[in-house]
Amino acid sequence: MRDVMKHLVRSPQGAVGLVILIIATLMVLGGAHIAPYDPDALSIMSRYKPPGLEHWLGTDQLGRDIFSRVMIGARATIVLSLLATLLAMVIGAVVGTASAYLGGKIDEAIMRTMDAVMSIPSLLFALLIVSTLGQSSFNAVLAITIAFIPGMVRIARSVSLAARQQDYVNAAIARGESTAYIILREMLPNIVAPIIVEATIRVAFAIMLFATLSFLGLGAQPPEPEWGLMVSDGRAYFFNAPWMMLAPGIAIALIAIGFNLLGDGLRDALNPRSH
Repeated sequence: MRDVMKHLVRSPQGAVGLVILIIATLMVLGGAHIAPYDPDALSIMSRYKPPGLEHWLGTDQLGRDIFSRVMIGARATIVLSLLATLLAMVIGAVVGTASAYLGGKIDEAIMRTMDAVMSIPSLLFALLIVSTLGQSSFNAVLAITIAFIPGMVRIARSVSLAARQQDYVNAAIARGESTAYIILREMLPNIVAPIIVEATIRVAFAIMLFATLSFLGLGAQPPEPEWGLMVSDGRAYFFNAPWMMLAPGIAIALIAIGFNLLGDGLRDALNPRSH
């Protein structure tokens, strides 16, 4: 682990991604303490104020401080995107490993099902699920999770096919261990590295997908200070108060880029050939 961290820090993209991840963590954990104003406090006299000493990122159409809303909104956007990716990673890893181990018709049925789901673009699939279940952050997380599972299944299956041939798996079979034991205790721990790398990169897509759903009114609902929802609110005032849309939009872009860079850095750090 120490060697991986050293290699990650020495990698330009890994170091930048790590710094952005630290900033995102501070925003999620300390956003409520950093925010100078109540994110929902209305002030008619402070409407459309440009960025300045009093309001660092300006105010919106209701006089709410945008910096405070960006700080508090990080919790919804980042945490829910991480949750969706984590759920997809766990489910996908287990299903993909089981598919590789069991093989035969079970493997064929699982993979054809995953191929069918993957043939539908993630955004369109998420829109279909949320439109069916209703508008809420919970349903948006559920939609992103389901949309991401097929990709995680394919990654887990591809690395599990090689692990299936290893001596430690054959030894567990010879000992008479159960299928669940072999999948969960023997194979999964040995394929976790590529799955974590894939999940890290997918967090960036989850953030953009969650923000898109909120932008379309299918994710977070007003007055929640969620970044995608803030971009949606600000688009009508772009020419008069562009900071309303630019501040949350830049936050989404930076955090997404950060997770992408971190994923690239982790991929290199966990690759023995790059050491």
